[in-house]
Amino acid sequence: MSSILIVRIRGSASTPWDLQEVLEMLRLSKQYSAMVYPKQDDIVGMVRKVQSYVTWGELNMDGAKALMARIETVKGALDQSFIEKELGLSTEDFIKKLVDGELKLNSIPSIKLPIRLHPPRKGFKGKINSFIGSGGELGYRGEKINELVRRMV
Repeated sequence: MSSILIVRIRGSASTPWDLQEVLEMLRLSKQYSAMVYPKQDDIVGMVRKVQSYVTWGELNMDGAKALMARIETVKGALDQSFIEKELGLSTEDFIKKLVDGELKLNSIPSIKLPIRLHPPRKGFKGKINSFIGSGGELGYRGEKINELVRRMV
């Protein structure tokens, strides 16, 4: 099983209440917030319901390493000493388990969720209110989500 990364692109203005509830269930209440989940049918179904507000794809090792810079704990940034002390893992093992879907970020109580990102450097390549296939930024983008994350960290 692998992990998927979901990033909210659009804000909350004029969002229907049912889609807003699904976004809150996914912990994506604000624009440019991100979450990592194991790829399961129920999560993918929820993401497909709100795909007009988010972009998502499979997380790989490079994207997870870039994302680690933005993960915060109660005491500050996520660093090697926190991972070794709280989880008993090395940094590489933590990233590998996160990418493989074996480790859930929401099961670690001292990590602040959701992961807050910046708008992408050099802007979006397409419109933020249309889908990837039609020259936009929303919807499923597969492995290209990692390139977007590197620009948003």
